[in-house]
Amino acid sequence: MQVPVLELKAQYASMKDDILEQINEVLDAQWVIGGPKVEDLEKRIAKLSECKFAVGVSSGTDAILNSLMSLDIGPGDEVITTPFTFFATGGCIARTGAKPVFVDIDEKTYNIDPTLIEAAVTDNTKAIMPVHLYGQMADMEPIMRIAGIYGLAVIEDAAQSISSTYNKKPAGSIGTTGCFSFYPSKNLGGIGDGGMVVTNDERLYQRLKVMRNHGQTGAYEHKYIGGNFRLDAIQAAALLIKLKHLGKWSAARRKNAAYYNKKLADSPVTIPYIDEQCVSIYNQYVIRVPNRDKVFDHLRNNDVGCMVYYPMPLHMQECFAYLGYKEGDLPVAEKAAKEVMALPVYPELTNEMQDYAIKSILDFL
Repeated sequence: MQVPVLELKAQYASMKDDILEQINEVLDAQWVIGGPKVEDLEKRIAKLSECKFAVGVSSGTDAILNSLMSLDIGPGDEVITTPFTFFATGGCIARTGAKPVFVDIDEKTYNIDPTLIEAAVTDNTKAIMPVHLYGQMADMEPIMRIAGIYGLAVIEDAAQSISSTYNKKPAGSIGTTGCFSFYPSKNLGGIGDGGMVVTNDERLYQRLKVMRNHGQTGAYEHKYIGGNFRLDAIQAAALLIKLKHLGKWSAARRKNAAYYNKKLADSPVTIPYIDEQCVSIYNQYVIRVPNRDKVFDHLRNNDVGCMVYYPMPLHMQECFAYLGYKEGDLPVAEKAAKEVMALPVYPELTNEMQDYAIKSILDFL
C-alpha cells in the first residue's frame, strides 16, 4: 500500500469546477491584482480570526516581513523567537537588519518556552515572535504579559495554525499582528504562494496596506520603502472556495490524529501533546521516536510518506553563525530536531492507510 505524506489532487478534484469558475471570473474581468476577490478574502479571514482588519500578501514569509517593516523594526533592533521553526521566521528578522534572538522551546508542545523569554529581553528588544507550530498555538498569556511589561510588539507566526485557538481565541487575534501562509501544503492552501496579515490596530493596518505596494501612498509617491507583497487575485479566488471547507478539514485532521493517538498508545512512540487551553488544527501530526532516521528510512522504504520538521534548528544554521550560538546552547530544540517526524494526517486519509502506517512503525520498533 502507498500512503502519501500529502494528497492534494483528491482535494482539488472535489472542488475543481468551483475553483475554475472563480478563476474564470478573475480572468474575464482582468482584475488580477487586488480587486474584489482579494478584498472578499480579506474580510472573511479577518472574521475567521476575530480581527478587525486583514491584508492579503504574496506569501506567509511576506506576511512576517511586512509586519516587521510596518512596525519599523530594523538595524539595531532585536526580535525574540524560537529556533525550532521554518526558516522564514528567523530569516525575515535578519532581512530587516534586526537581530534574531533565539530562546529554547517547550519539550512537549515544541513551541517557544515563555519562561525563557524575559531573560532574553534587552534595551534593543522590539518584538517577540512566537510560532504556532504544527497547528497548535503557543502559550500566549505569559508572552503577552511580558510584551506588556516591556512595551514590545508581538508578531504571531501563525503560518501553520489558521483557525486554531488558545483559550477560545483564534490564532492571529492576540498579538499585534498575525501572519498566515496559504502555501499549498497548509490546511488552507492556495494554488501557489499567498499569505495574510491580520491585526486589530487600524493605524498599523493602513501601514501594512501601503507597505505591500512599495510604500506607495499615491501614484508614484512613496512615503516608505516597502515591497511587492501583493496577493494575486487568482489565489484569492481559489482560496475563497477552499475557505468554505476549512472547518470540515480541520475536524477531519483532528479525527485522524485521535485515531493515531489511540492506536499508538502504550507504544515507544511519543504522540503529540496538545495543551488543554488549545484546539489544534494538526497542520502536521508529529511524533517522537527513538532512532528517528532509521524509522524514517523504514517508512519511506515501505511507501509510507513522512517528513521531518525540522532537522536543524535555526541557531545551528550556517547563515546564522554570526550570532554566535553553539551546539548545546538550546538543548531542547536540538534534541527535538533529532527525534521528531510527521505522519500523514490530511483529511482524505483513510483508517486503512493509517493502520498500514502504524503497523509499519510498530513492526520496526
